[in-house]
Amino acid sequence: MDSFLDILKAFVYGIVEGITEWLPISSTGHLILVEQILPFKNTSENFFEMFDVVIQLGAIMAVVILFWFKIWPFYMADNMEMVKGGIKKSKNDIKIGKFAMSLDAFWMWVKIVVACIPAIIYGFLFDDAVSAAFAKPIGNGSTTVEVIVVAVMLIVVGILFIIIERRNKDKVPTVKSVSGITFQAALIIGMCQLVAAALPGTSRSGATILGAILIGISRKAAAEFTFFLGIPVMFGASLLKVLKFGFAFSGTELVVLLIGTIVSFIVSLFAVKMLMGYIKKHDFQVFGWYRIGLGILVLLYFFVIK
Repeated sequence: MDSFLDILKAFVYGIVEGITEWLPISSTGHLILVEQILPFKNTSENFFEMFDVVIQLGAIMAVVILFWFKIWPFYMADNMEMVKGGIKKSKNDIKIGKFAMSLDAFWMWVKIVVACIPAIIYGFLFDDAVSAAFAKPIGNGSTTVEVIVVAVMLIVVGILFIIIERRNKDKVPTVKSVSGITFQAALIIGMCQLVAAALPGTSRSGATILGAILIGISRKAAAEFTFFLGIPVMFGASLLKVLKFGFAFSGTELVVLLIGTIVSFIVSLFAVKMLMGYIKKHDFQVFGWYRIGLGILVLLYFFVIK
């Protein structure tokens, strides 16, 4: 019975991940909160720590499919026409036999690598120690330090979204496309991502989008760069978590992981399209208010009601 309930819970986790991964409201924070309310019953002790990272692969694959023509740098050399909504092709692109490589896409990936460096260093040096510190119980032991961090960061970053968006209301972005993002800007965005990696509830997409907007990058370009940046980050983080957990999955754990990942992929296909459509006419203040409200509710639930 517990195994069947865990499988049903995996659907819930997949839906939550698919919606929250791309909205700047912290997918990890939401998954941690859901786990407090709907914990798995028939899985090993460290399973959820691995699950809440690996499930994000489904969301990442949605981005890979939706933006394939922008992220894949190779194309047939005799076809120099621009693919609608795709990478910028030029006669100066590198020719490799019958194929050509877009320099625009190549340099985009180099910038993404630069932006990933802070998170890579953090992952290898500090991830285990920080995770252990956040897992410590407080009070009667039913709540962890992590819950407090999630609630506080939901509120803090929510306030920052409102302040920054209001400050930038009449400002015209100096960078309106991903190709216009410099190496310096990429490194700044990477440092913002590092904050999200260290503090659950911050939101990786929220931190990187905020950082990008602050340095003059448009919301659309900031969102797209955040999407692309998530591809190597999430693949790397998932591989690291699986290696640490080991490959000795129980039958229930394997089914739960697969269902959560597949559901998050399907839901993300719609969530990404919704977000890109939304930011064409709106700013991110609504997500700031949502974060503040959720953070307050979390504090009330775990420290007053529960």
